Amino acid sequence: MYEERFNGVANVLKQEIVVSSSFDYDLIIVGAGVGGHGAALHAVKSGLKTAIVEAADMGGTCVNRGCIPSKALLAASGRVRELRDRHHLQSFGIQVGDVQFERSAIADHAGNLVSKIQGDLTNSLTRLGVDTIRGWGKLAGSQKVTVTTADGEKTYTAKDIMLSPGSVPFVPRGIETDGKTVFTSDEAIKLDWLPQWIAIIGSGYIGLEFSDVYTALGCEVSMIEALPQLMPTFDPDIAKIAKRVLIEPRDIDTHVGVIAKTVTPGSPVTIELADLETKETVDVLEVDACLVATGRIPATKDMGLETLAIETDRRGFIPVNDQMEVLRDGEPVSHLWAIGDATGKMMLAHAASAQGVVAVENILKNTRTVNYRSIPAAAFTHPEVSFVGLTEPAAKELAKAEGFQIGSVRSYFKANSKALAENESDGLAKVIYRKDTGEILGTHIIGIHAADLIQEAANAIAQGQTVKELSFIVHTHPTLSEVLDEAFKRAEVTA
Repeated sequence: MYEERFNGVANVLKQEIVVSSSFDYDLIIVGAGVGGHGAALHAVKSGLKTAIVEAADMGGTCVNRGCIPSKALLAASGRVRELRDRHHLQSFGIQVGDVQFERSAIADHAGNLVSKIQGDLTNSLTRLGVDTIRGWGKLAGSQKVTVTTADGEKTYTAKDIMLSPGSVPFVPRGIETDGKTVFTSDEAIKLDWLPQWIAIIGSGYIGLEFSDVYTALGCEVSMIEALPQLMPTFDPDIAKIAKRVLIEPRDIDTHVGVIAKTVTPGSPVTIELADLETKETVDVLEVDACLVATGRIPATKDMGLETLAIETDRRGFIPVNDQMEVLRDGEPVSHLWAIGDATGKMMLAHAASAQGVVAVENILKNTRTVNYRSIPAAAFTHPEVSFVGLTEPAAKELAKAEGFQIGSVRSYFKANSKALAENESDGLAKVIYRKDTGEILGTHIIGIHAADLIQEAANAIAQGQTVKELSFIVHTHPTLSEVLDEAFKRAEVTA
């Protein structure tokens, strides 16, 4: 997929790239993650002489430590789960013997995928004429970037500079990591070993996905969530079903409304749990390992922001406007842009890529902004969870503030012919919309292939299509897409 996309860009590229004689480049991008790479492709396609600076691995978090290797682990462990589900297989008339797996081979699958995609990224930049500068890049003043390597420093100039430094895992105070018994998702994707009993701190997407991997491979999991309910960012209806299908049937015990006050590595790992409100110790767990899945923070230190008197917010995010221009005291800094996790807008690889394209468009004086409500997200659990737009509680708040009524409709996989044929009928699709106009405010899906199904709703939000318009769209029968078709047809609009 990556290779095809890159070749396609190379074939489209016809214009000669010429840079103003007063600068080394038209655009220098600091950070070669998915966002920086996407921006570089679009910049070159648009005729800008471009360089990208990277101190670590090409591809950033997503390719090396995030979405790519974790999906490889989920794919392999999902096969194990499926083959060990004798009841499910017997419903098809299929019987299998004992299922065995090699932990190291599963880990190698993830590692090999990372190497391939990393190589594809690097090669694509070379083919398209993007200069790759290895070293630590930081601002050295207006329209200047200094790159530090083992051989010293070199300063480059550019008409425009784009910062895309990414993020790193957040480890709360009191938690000590050793990378072996207490670790973040960065270390977990290596799958160096399989602990018999592992605690996972956090029940967001990262925590859910790794609980899926570990339980499929025979580990016992303790999930720790500081807020009073699991999966606090999910729509309540989705969280309810997710608990029933992703938590309760599996070897997972849960602790909610408590924080990991202290975590001490070792054998065993000791976890002191404290009440969220009182901070008093309520329990002590002793487990074989602990995964800290408490979110990510921007990697904005030592970026040279101080040279231009740019201050990050209290969490370390770079302030930007809707055009992705960096702000100083609320005003845009000329020729300076920032994208990706470091902006704190939406910490997803595809969101970073979209921001990169938007930033380049604005560099070219083609005014564009990012419609964050149309960007989907997914957890690649078994079954998958996906969403785009607002949850129902958030939609109700918006409706109250702006004076309109919302509607919500649900359709179920158990009524879908394709899902029944697959014997994968757990799940639902939920569409939230304005009753007066039919505008889609949010869509949430849990079920087989939910991560793919959500794109239809995302495209509809991006294009401003209403539930009434979508109710006339013809869907292939029998397919899973009819779950959304049914939801659109059930929606009632007053206008």
